[in-house]
Amino acid sequence: MISSKMSEELNTHMNLELYSAHLYLSMSSCANTLGLKGAANWFLVQYREEMTHFFRFYTYLVDQGENIALLSSKAVPNKYKSLLDMLEQTLKHEQLITRCINDLSELAVKEKDHATQIFLQWFVTEQIEEENNDRDLIAKLKLVGDNGHGILMIDAEMGQRIFTPSPGTQVMI
Repeated sequence: MISSKMSEELNTHMNLELYSAHLYLSMSSCANTLGLKGAANWFLVQYREEMTHFFRFYTYLVDQGENIALLSSKAVPNKYKSLLDMLEQTLKHEQLITRCINDLSELAVKEKDHATQIFLQWFVTEQIEEENNDRDLIAKLKLVGDNGHGILMIDAEMGQRIFTPSPGTQVMI
């Protein structure tokens, strides 16, 4: 049994995951207009991952007998100065998501909601990976600076990323 407070907070976060997906889809489009097809691919994969995160929350809430609410979302930014700017904004956003997941985890502990604690553990681990990937790409971009060849090499590396759903994830996109 899930409390109404826990359900409400999970529902709010589910909508934040949907916002995240829209943010990365917008970044994919922006990277594409900059001629960075690899980065566009990387952000498109990120979009798909965020949609699976959204559906994990959706499924968990529905399985708990809750009726989800899709909340209005603010428009996502669609203009960035550079690939470095996009990735710095990505890291900043993922740090927000980490704080939110941690807050949800704390609430689950406070409410002695063991099922939700277990559910959220996957996200706690996922956020470590998300932030690390972003920091890695930012470090590489800072190393190459404005060197076009270096940026193109990183773009090519980003183009190699593929979407791999995690085990147990329903892919509904």
